[in-house]
Amino acid sequence: MSTPAERLQQLFSPGEFASAIDEAAAQLKAHFEQVLSGQGPVQNWSHPLEKIERARQRLDEAPVDALPTLDRIRSLIEECLQNSQNLHHSHYIGHQVPGPLPLAGVFDAIGTITNQVMAVYEMGPWATAMERALIERLGGVIGLPKGEFAGLITSGGSIANLTALLTARNVVHGDSWKEGMAALTHPPVLLVQEDAHYCIARSAGILGMGTNQVIRIGLDDQRRMCPKALEAELASLSSRGIPVTAVVACACATPIGAFDPLDEIADLCERYGVWFHVDAAHGAAAAFSEKYRHLVQGLGRADSLICDAHKMMHVPALCAFVFYKQAKHRFAAFQQDAPYLFDPSAPGMADFDCGLMTMECTKRAASFGLWGVWSTYGPGVFADLVDATFGLAVEAWQLIESQVDFEAPYRPQCNILVYRYLPLGADISGANDMNREIRRRLIESGDFYVSQTTIGGVAYLRMTVINPLTTIETIAHLIEKIRQISQAVSASVSA
Repeated sequence: MSTPAERLQQLFSPGEFASAIDEAAAQLKAHFEQVLSGQGPVQNWSHPLEKIERARQRLDEAPVDALPTLDRIRSLIEECLQNSQNLHHSHYIGHQVPGPLPLAGVFDAIGTITNQVMAVYEMGPWATAMERALIERLGGVIGLPKGEFAGLITSGGSIANLTALLTARNVVHGDSWKEGMAALTHPPVLLVQEDAHYCIARSAGILGMGTNQVIRIGLDDQRRMCPKALEAELASLSSRGIPVTAVVACACATPIGAFDPLDEIADLCERYGVWFHVDAAHGAAAAFSEKYRHLVQGLGRADSLICDAHKMMHVPALCAFVFYKQAKHRFAAFQQDAPYLFDPSAPGMADFDCGLMTMECTKRAASFGLWGVWSTYGPGVFADLVDATFGLAVEAWQLIESQVDFEAPYRPQCNILVYRYLPLGADISGANDMNREIRRRLIESGDFYVSQTTIGGVAYLRMTVINPLTTIETIAHLIEKIRQISQAVSASVSA
């Protein structure tokens, strides 16, 4: 009978590990060959309760005291691949979540398997080095002032926006970290783009400002923040002595991918002395492209901004950047002391201890994949993704607009496109329900994955062209599939 220590030692066997890695590599190779060829479904759809029950069964089948066989490992890997979303499939045109470059996953796995964690430099020295190098390079591409800015990587755009807005609150409202918002004479407000992501209002709630203090600024006909509407609101608030925590612009907003006029907004923020934050989770990567970088002109003028590398930079989730135009603000978000972590004998090291700047204490090293991709292929690989997907979205819009039974009201500003099916002679009052039902059946068929949104009470189908293997022929196929499903929907309603 082996002891617990002996059994655990066997689990760390390099030979056993190598066998598992070889098996995973073989199955992933076969998986990519199928998915990248466009074969098979985007997702093997089944009800959530069915998948949960299957996951439970595999747990119940686990051996009690024996080492797992290679056959079992093979079976479990196959289970994972067969029941997951196939983001690399060319018919995946849904959310702003890409199929990352396979090499990014390889580098990401190195950090995961060796468990490189961050908070203090000495726990993740190479992870810290990669993160700092990437912050320097990406900030330079975005246009932040060289040698003056700072940044960090955190877990997703929602936490990134929260961190930046917490910094804005603490800088703008003095002792709010210690005294709270109740110490302020007047409750402050947050001015946001009308289509801003829901995490902005959520941040206002978390920060103690209250979601009722979020003022949404009107949009132009392309759903971009209207500078005149912003100026009128800033002037009104100033005249009434109401403090503004920040103005939040989008580059781009989620519903249709609208890029706000950042230079004009920056001018107004400077004139009124207001903190300027930009949620550039999706669109900051446009800075890599000569053709599309005009969309983020003025981004480097923001006091703070975020960028999700796991959206348009080929890497797995989560890898979100927060940038501050002035490096002195990097420690303003969290003003706490943790002597068991931060070494007072080496105060100069504090600048490399990211735990002082982030929501997380133990922070996953999220930079391995991006550093590996950038170091291997160079920054041109990010420009190529922007150019290919933004360009195809316009082609898709032109094709859909040319169909007599479709409507696509907004020319894409990036790789996000909204559209809806309106068959000739159909009752327009039922269009919302019909398009939502089309999407549901489309997903459950496994043929395509698309998302949805509602604008002004109108339900739209929505696509994010984020897979470079998607083609205009893919969009033509989607159009025909929607028509087929619509006929089935009509038949079921008639019956």
